[in-house]
Amino acid sequence: MHLTALLVVIKASWRPKDVICNNTLIIKIMYLDKTKKEEIFTQYGKSVKDTGSAESQIALFTYRIAHLTEHVKQNHKDFVTTRSLTQLVGKRRALLDYLYRIDVNRYRAIIKALGLRK
Repeated sequence: MHLTALLVVIKASWRPKDVICNNTLIIKIMYLDKTKKEEIFTQYGKSVKDTGSAESQIALFTYRIAHLTEHVKQNHKDFVTTRSLTQLVGKRRALLDYLYRIDVNRYRAIIKALGLRK
């Protein structure tokens, strides 16, 4: 078995949704796994368990937006992902507006930490 950062290769041919090439099954690892979420929540939230605060949600949305933006750049005809990206940007914008109304200092801190404004 060969393990890389992006792909896991296993000799099998029983899973229909994965890529099968020359009797070798290639399973793609998700871009946003549990450890990455915990890292985002500890960095921008109050703790690992702080998954609901506006700052941690905005940071998670920003990470997902960056990933989907790269996907849409490579697959310009993927309109479903483009629509999902637009919806995600709207959700992040709504959370940023909420944070601005509640506490301007927290809003400015998350904007600066994520580098959203130039």
